[in-house]
Amino acid sequence: MELRLSTTPMINANDLQQRIAALAEEVNKHYGDEKILLLVVLKGSVPFSVDLMRRLAGPLEVDYIRAKSYDGTESTGKVHFTHLPEDALRNRHVLIVEDILDTGNTAVAILDFVRGQHPASARFITLLDKPSRRTQAVEADFVGFTIEDHFVVGYGLDYNERYRELDAIYTMET
Repeated sequence: MELRLSTTPMINANDLQQRIAALAEEVNKHYGDEKILLLVVLKGSVPFSVDLMRRLAGPLEVDYIRAKSYDGTESTGKVHFTHLPEDALRNRHVLIVEDILDTGNTAVAILDFVRGQHPASARFITLLDKPSRRTQAVEADFVGFTIEDHFVVGYGLDYNERYRELDAIYTMET
């Protein structure tokens, strides 16, 4: 099945930036002056994390984790880590930054890993939430947009490593 990029954005660049600003305010209110560690899930979350961190008021550090579970447009159901954080997570306020919460398989694996490191707290922020595809009992603490069951690209999200550079969210159509 050949997929093609939709001609109009599902979420345009301006709406993305407005919602990220609002999310940053929610995070600022929640953490106050606490120092947080943004644990950015590679690769898709990078644009979101950069725009988010520019708006956070409190002290923060950044580290990265990479977990893969997709092959093309389908989740394989198995999660494997290809990059782990360099710094210890023990006794730190960890905010996991994800591009999309879909089946929940990746989120559960990352949360299990982080909680196993005994942080002071572990919270989850996602730009996009697609609850209709959830197979795991997991919810984000902070959600940018809740979307229907569409395969989406842009603003870091990809289809076979394409379309990450787009400044808006688009659907892939048949």
